[in-house]
Amino acid sequence: MSTEITTETVPLLQVQDVSKYFGSVIALKGISMTLHAGEVMCLLGDNGAGKSTLIKILSGVHQPSEGHYLIEGKEVNFSSPRDALSVGIATVYQDLAMIPLMGISRNFFLGSEPTKGWGPFRRFNVNFADRVTREELARIGIQVRDTAQPVGTLSGGERQSVAIARAVYFGAKALILDEPTAALGVKEAGIVLRYIAQARARNLGVIFITHNPHHAYPIGDRFTLLNRGRSLGTFAKSEISREELTSMMAGGEELETLSHELAEFARTDQVAGAKLAEAAHELEEEVVEFHEAEHKSPSD
Repeated sequence: MSTEITTETVPLLQVQDVSKYFGSVIALKGISMTLHAGEVMCLLGDNGAGKSTLIKILSGVHQPSEGHYLIEGKEVNFSSPRDALSVGIATVYQDLAMIPLMGISRNFFLGSEPTKGWGPFRRFNVNFADRVTREELARIGIQVRDTAQPVGTLSGGERQSVAIARAVYFGAKALILDEPTAALGVKEAGIVLRYIAQARARNLGVIFITHNPHHAYPIGDRFTLLNRGRSLGTFAKSEISREELTSMMAGGEELETLSHELAEFARTDQVAGAKLAEAAHELEEEVVEFHEAEHKSPSD
């Protein structure tokens, strides 16, 4: 097998046989995954599958205990999230790293505030921040009345979109989205999925972490499934159906066992119900006989 890799085939992000141990606890074991520009890779798994640990490795919070992490074909060893950001790996966490009472533009530039003036007269460049925030949000279809309004007044989907637009503006090549639709309603989740599609159209690579296959399947190009720290495989959309994806996430054998158990419960309930109905009927007959005997005259 040839080791020569052309520019077109070099993944934007790649992990090879990555493992992570916390003492004797195996959080991840032998995980391999790739992300190309202009695609949405969905990382799926139930609670405790290892998604959060993998996110933290990709974003530079943790270093892998074993394996290799490559960015555009070059191995990297991040010591902090800033290292990941410097090469274009941006992570949008569930809490969004926003301050609800601060304005949209202040949150957009949080930690990277534009300034004007010099020395002791340096101050936040409000006009620049407002203009850029408005332009970047308009690019993904969000019109805001006032960029100074508190970000806490936005809907959940709009706050997610602000975080995504912020990451794109600051040069992200790969977006890692941690459960962006977890706490959203159907309409809000649809808004976020639309923004993910727009990020893909702008040739960004997107890793969409979720435990909901109904959100992942419409937007995903490929799917990597995790279960208890191990990979169940990576599948293109043409290779797997939504039902198969759901079954693999839940565990096909567990679902089959549960189905048998529920069927047995239903059968038992039917038998118990029939016995109770029979006992009730017998009780009714005894009550009728008792009342008939009670109303008989003494002469009878």
